[in-house]
Parts: sequence; C-alpha cells; structure tokens
Amino acid sequence: MSFPEPPGGWRVWNEESEGRVILAYRPDVFTEDAFPAACLPTIYLTNGSRKRRPGAGQYETDEWHVVLFLEPEIEALAETYDDRGDAVAGALAAASRFDEGQVDYRDAYQVPREEYFERLDELTGREE
Repeated sequence: MSFPEPPGGWRVWNEESEGRVILAYRPDVFTEDAFPAACLPTIYLTNGSRKRRPGAGQYETDEWHVVLFLEPEIEALAETYDDRGDAVAGALAAASRFDEGQVDYRDAYQVPREEYFERLDELTGREE
C-alpha cells in the first residue's frame, strides 16, 4: 500500500503496512537552526483511537483520522473519515492547504509565539 507523493514541502515520514501514515513538513528546515525541531509540523493518518489516555492510539477504530500537529500537543486540524481512501485524500488536501499558507496556525496556540509565526508565514507564503 503505497501512499501518493504529498504536495509541496511535505514528505512521507513513516508508512505502516496497516495503512497508518505520518507526513512531515520541511524536515530540512526544522533543525533548530532555522526552526525548532520540536515544532516540525506533522500530519497523522490513522485509524487508531483518538482517546487521550496512554496507549489508546494502538487500538483500531472503524474511522480514519487526519490530524495536523504543529507540535506534539498542538493540533491545528482534526478530521474524521469513514474509510482510508477518503482519509488519504483529506490528508493530501490538508497538506496542500498548510503548504499554501491557508491554515491559521495562530488559533491553535494559547500562548502566542509571534517571532516563530512570522518565520512560518514566510516559509508557507501565508500573509497575515
């Protein structure tokens, strides 16, 4: 099961035989020098449980989830699909929107990080 080539600066970071996929955005620049490595944007495509308890994600559900993380605990987007094919299309669409500067990542943060946002705006072409 091969995942299609993601758009823009996105790369397939991990692909499991069960269909789960992790996409990473511009891992070449999230290296501590230009952007903090901990802030590497990732998209998870999974049918694992979304419950917030340790190990819950290892249990398969009947739904597929696409989640865009800006940091490990910062979600900018979370969508649910009935089947993997639709979820793959949703993950690719989310990747395109982010790469084109159409995702408002500022709203996902409780504590603003203006300097970081300005650099991320430049990387994604987002105009605030």
